[in-house]
Amino acid sequence: MMHIASVGVSKVCFLFSLAFCGLLLLLIPALRPSAPQVDLPQPRPQVRPSRVGPPHHTRAPAVSVCAGGTDSTTELNGSSVQQGGSLSPKRWPKSTGSPARQALPVVKGGELSGSRSHDPLELKDIFIAVKTTRKYHKFRLELLIQTWVSQAKEQTYIFTDGEDKELQMRTGVNIVNTNCSAAHTRQALCCKMSVEYDKFIESQKKWFCHVDDDNYVILPSLLQVLSSYHHSQDVYLGRPSLDHPIEAAERVKSDGSVSVKFWFATGGAGFCISRGLALKMSPWASLGNFISTAEKIRLPDDCTIGYIIEALLEVTLTHTYLFHSHLENLPKLPTESVLNQVTLSYGGFENRRNVVSIAGGFSLVEDPTRFKTVHCLLYPDTDWCPKLKPHNHRN
Repeated sequence: MMHIASVGVSKVCFLFSLAFCGLLLLLIPALRPSAPQVDLPQPRPQVRPSRVGPPHHTRAPAVSVCAGGTDSTTELNGSSVQQGGSLSPKRWPKSTGSPARQALPVVKGGELSGSRSHDPLELKDIFIAVKTTRKYHKFRLELLIQTWVSQAKEQTYIFTDGEDKELQMRTGVNIVNTNCSAAHTRQALCCKMSVEYDKFIESQKKWFCHVDDDNYVILPSLLQVLSSYHHSQDVYLGRPSLDHPIEAAERVKSDGSVSVKFWFATGGAGFCISRGLALKMSPWASLGNFISTAEKIRLPDDCTIGYIIEALLEVTLTHTYLFHSHLENLPKLPTESVLNQVTLSYGGFENRRNVVSIAGGFSLVEDPTRFKTVHCLLYPDTDWCPKLKPHNHRN
């Protein structure tokens, strides 16, 4: 009997032990110290500066939305641009109090507001791309080579659509045959810009500046402006042709599209991009990707540059009043400020009198573009520039 009682007590103790262990297992998680809370990174708000139009005395060009290439307008067939139901750009507001004139990084009179980083530059640090076409080699290109290109032969690259070994050997300029079409179409313009971009990346230079074959580049002013920034910064510098961003349809799938808004610098006045920013453009611009990107929004080359930088990389265009195209009212540019600009231009066949008002050693008949006059004021020792005759003093 005692043996049976002992066995019963042992069973009770065993069951009690199991219950106690089970209770401990249930209490262990509750007794553990709570894990510290980890603050996950929060997305940064997208704060984008608003923009300002040019001064009230400047008129916007009456042109199509994207103006690039060597003619007065760019073909927009098939484009998905929307501007409130109109393809014609708005005029610059006359009132300085207009909503279009808001805070924006702006370049005025050779000084860049809000810029603190300085990058001592030499001309060799800048890659200047001139876009032209074979039929303009004789009339437009020869004038550039005679004037400002003569001061920057090693830094200037002519992007064209045909071979011209005679011109290259005679002048010593860098001529790049892009093998693109000579037609003034969106596809042809984007083809040339794609080659420009790749050549700049290969060059290892600090700045990429694009101009057209009807632009005069005032090199001292260009150096001064770019020196106000550092080439490692994200800098997109140019002059918009509108007082508001354009809106385009971004085709993301074959069955639909989304609307996207962005600013762009018109190629007809020229624009500059820092190397730091240009490298970030690579996924959408290098090795032919530029052409594919342009087809996605069905817009010309200068618009596509703005799309990549503003819409995709979210880098703000810095507007400048120092770049000028032939689509502006050039005689309105104050005479005393002409030599302080970065680029100048001249009117085409439709308006030959649209040139800057500046006096010099050439008459308007001798120098209808005023490029020779500007050049001789900047570089009076040029051998073909008129020499000032000494005054005869009488006793």
